[in-house]
Amino acid sequence: MIDLVLFDCDGVLVDSERIAVRVQCEVGAELGWPLTEAEVLDRFVGRSSASIAEQVAERLGRPAAERWQARFEELHHAAADRELTAVPGIEQALAGLTLPACVASSGSHRKMRHTLGLTGLYDHFAGRIFSATEVERGKPFPDLFLYAAERMGARPERCVVVEDSKYGVRAAGRPGCGRWVSPAG
Repeated sequence: MIDLVLFDCDGVLVDSERIAVRVQCEVGAELGWPLTEAEVLDRFVGRSSASIAEQVAERLGRPAAERWQARFEELHHAAADRELTAVPGIEQALAGLTLPACVASSGSHRKMRHTLGLTGLYDHFAGRIFSATEVERGKPFPDLFLYAAERMGARPERCVVVEDSKYGVRAAGRPGCGRWVSPAG
């Protein structure tokens, strides 16, 4: 029996990964750490802002990490305003879902309000949105999924996580965390 479905946000509900990868490459080039799309996918996608900032600080120093985050947020916000859409088919999938559901994402609440709001999905999850900013360790650790399950009153082993990043899949696959599915198959 399944008690709860936990959805990642970026790449699962909103088609934002392509935007984020492009913007991370732009910011890296601006600030002295040119990255390929493959490198951004490997290092950053599915990770929290804090985790990304740690990687940037190790490479370029703490002040650069702060500039990186601010510049990323500025460019990502503007790009999302211009081109963000819901993942194709997600509105129909959510309309047919009969189980309790929530969002458990590495993104900040501010970012999720923006992206879910732009795509018309925010109201579907209002009051049931959880961010890695609320836990000590983000993905690939299971802390966020365990926290969301607890807050939703669900047993973790009876949850399903819908996730698209390798870090999220690793977190969902940790013992006691339930099952995971990837929208890509």
